Amino acid sequence: MRIDIITLFPEIAMAPLGESMMKRAQEAGLVEIKAHDLRDWATGKHRKTDDYLCGGGQGMLLKPEPIFAAIEELRRPETKVVLMTPQGQVFKQALAREMAAWSDLIFLCGHYEGVDHRVIEELVDLELSIGDYVLTNGAIAAAVVTDAIVRLLPGALGDARSAEDESFSDPDLLEAPAYTKPIDFRGMKVPEVLLSGHHAKIEEWKKAMARKRTEENRPDLGR
Repeated sequence: MRIDIITLFPEIAMAPLGESMMKRAQEAGLVEIKAHDLRDWATGKHRKTDDYLCGGGQGMLLKPEPIFAAIEELRRPETKVVLMTPQGQVFKQALAREMAAWSDLIFLCGHYEGVDHRVIEELVDLELSIGDYVLTNGAIAAAVVTDAIVRLLPGALGDARSAEDESFSDPDLLEAPAYTKPIDFRGMKVPEVLLSGHHAKIEEWKKAMARKRTEENRPDLGR
């Protein structure tokens, strides 16, 4: 997989993607990730990437010229262009699995009041949001989505089952509580069923606890 991130802040996008399993996935050749400074495609003395809104309004908007130039240079026939924006479809695990099957991605990171709408009309395949809140820039969101996608690539995790047995592998349930040693910590003990060695009872307990946790923390799931 190849992932290109177009942003005004490439360092922000790459910082969390150079550690842990993201770093190992790149070293193993599972994915190639590059962040590009949008200013590299800007023209003029000041390499301007933004301007005031037509018709008035607060803030600045990213101009179409450098964005078109950047995407036209980086895009290949199989490329999907994803705009990170609060106005986009909310990112969920099911979509992460779908995107993990794509071979070539360009993340376009919004900033200020977003991008000129002609970019969306002509270049963008998917508008994507990581939640109903606003960040300073889309580079942070692009890093989040990249992490979620790359960890699903075959070979990215040490145990292939790790991506299956976790939160949102079932979209309607959270994971059950998990414990490790010591068995007794400050009077708080690991549930006895987990020490029983009875796998059927353990699975039954996990399902019951997953339902309970979901009802308490995310009652909206499964509706």
